[in-house]
Amino acid sequence: MRGDASSRLPLGTNNVIFAALGRTGSCPSRVLSVYRPPVEDHGQVSKRGRVDIPLILGFSDEDKIGTIQPHDDALVVTLRIGGYDVKKVMVDQGSAMDIMYSDLHKGLGLKPEDLTAYSSPLVSFEGRMVALTGLIRLLVQAGMDVVEVDFIVVDVFSPYTAIIGRPWLHTLGAVSSTLHQKVKYPSEGEVPI
Repeated sequence: MRGDASSRLPLGTNNVIFAALGRTGSCPSRVLSVYRPPVEDHGQVSKRGRVDIPLILGFSDEDKIGTIQPHDDALVVTLRIGGYDVKKVMVDQGSAMDIMYSDLHKGLGLKPEDLTAYSSPLVSFEGRMVALTGLIRLLVQAGMDVVEVDFIVVDVFSPYTAIIGRPWLHTLGAVSSTLHQKVKYPSEGEVPI
């Protein structure tokens, strides 16, 4: 989905504050963003002589520039969710669900009646069942690309505001790297970083 939503200013910035228990990485205050690099102009090529070269998404040592190595940091980004710039969103390619914590749900001005019922079980890292508040579909913007995401809302503690997992990554055709602290995805023939 593209268009009007990607050109609007954010409704605000959501700074949900958490008291993180214990160590959260070597640089817990650093939050990286998904962004679009400047486009290089390679000149016009006629349609007749044009060859479509498939995009290859990958990472190199150059992608580590600006990171402190070695590290064990999670990949944490700022995304526009429901019109707000939301900080401390963890990108987790191991998660089969996109999760929103109840503090963010409230911080976005959403109400319990905005949720739809969701009854599938969710198991925490400790192997316990997590009580689900419901499901909500919101627009999520990275760069100029906007996609609809179904968030499962849970009422448990987390040092993050949300977890973006495989559904979001696969919808964008994105790959992520915690080592490089980046997300890359194709966007109109380009690869935003």
